[in-house]
Amino acid sequence: MSGQRGFTVGIVQARMTSSRLPGKVLMDLDGEPMVLRQLERVSRAVNIDQIVVATSDDPSDDALALALVDSGYDLVRGPLDDVLARFVYVLDEYQPEVVVRMTADCPLISPVVIDSVVQTFHSSTADYVSNTMDPTYPDGFDVEVTLARVLREVDMTSHDPDEREHVTLGVYRHPERFRIENFVDPTGRNHAELRWTVDTAEDLEFVRQVYRELLPRLPKFDYQDVLVLLDAQPELVRDDRHAHRNQALDGIDVGVMRHPGSST
Repeated sequence: MSGQRGFTVGIVQARMTSSRLPGKVLMDLDGEPMVLRQLERVSRAVNIDQIVVATSDDPSDDALALALVDSGYDLVRGPLDDVLARFVYVLDEYQPEVVVRMTADCPLISPVVIDSVVQTFHSSTADYVSNTMDPTYPDGFDVEVTLARVLREVDMTSHDPDEREHVTLGVYRHPERFRIENFVDPTGRNHAELRWTVDTAEDLEFVRQVYRELLPRLPKFDYQDVLVLLDAQPELVRDDRHAHRNQALDGIDVGVMRHPGSST
């Protein structure tokens, strides 16, 4: 069912040509491609009406597109280097009022956290709500929610290559134009130092260890289950000592906001 502010589409952006770990989205994660593991988790979020994967029309993404179609996921293809244009293609085809942006390198993403951020957006008058500007969740839990018309406005007005690549950069770097809100963990916890995203082979091995430990006994494991595992096995912990957050935005002026959200 659509939220208070309209039909809500979750767009997961994905491509095979990641600069740090090429092909990671199709790498094995406990018997399934990593992207399918993530999409299964996203599909558990009840506040998203439709999930669409936005990938490129470059031949390098043909195998990814085939895997997605074979698994029954909706797919839209567009320019490899203009990710914002890919999102607009999704807007044109599905006509949502609200967009939830996620990247396909987050196979531990929490359905509960997704729902919390989306519900906060629907209950607000903001143009953009995310849990990324002043993060309190692990890197790999990034959720951004914005109005489709806001993305269309950025698409029509911005020719900045960084804003075309990073999709929402043209929103949150302009708080004078858009109403922006940050979502923090309502429990008061702050685990922003934890690294649960996948950008390197070491990141992928960490996620594989988590799945090996939890999936057999907790098929729908979530945030708290991973925290309990790491508390019991601290040698597994991967955090910002291993790699800093927001590497994809290094050297880019993001304005007054802090923000992760790598391009994939």
